[in-house]
Amino acid sequence: MRSNVAKKQEPKPATGPASSRPYRIEEQIGYLLRCAHQRASSIFQTTIGDPTITPTQYCSMVKLNEYRELSQNHLGRLVGMDKATMQGVVRRLKERQFVDSRPHPGDARRTLISLTTEGQRLINKLLINGPAVSRETLKPLSQPEQRALLELLSKIIM
Repeated sequence: MRSNVAKKQEPKPATGPASSRPYRIEEQIGYLLRCAHQRASSIFQTTIGDPTITPTQYCSMVKLNEYRELSQNHLGRLVGMDKATMQGVVRRLKERQFVDSRPHPGDARRTLISLTTEGQRLINKLLINGPAVSRETLKPLSQPEQRALLELLSKIIM
């Protein structure tokens, strides 16, 4: 007896001359990096300890914790963000009172950014969970594979 419930089937790739191309998006570096980034971001959000902090905000706060005070442009270079993205990150951190800014004493065009007491308290709490984010993200890989991946990614971004 046949069931009236139709099974949902995944669509299959087309066959024939058009599908015999060697190019598959799932094998391309951009696609793979984007998927890996999505996974890492999801792990970050569930592991870092504050679901309202984004990876870019966290990265910026980590660098401010390390350097104490940086120009907004220098902070952007250290965390690999363009000027517009960095301005947005700093604006949101300021709105939440995690960072403060002041004009650079020697150059009025520059703004110096530092953590507030509240920002310092938060980053101290979040730094404890930082290594767990990396461990969980890299968990599917063996130790040698983890080292190799980090080495290769470092080469790509340099």
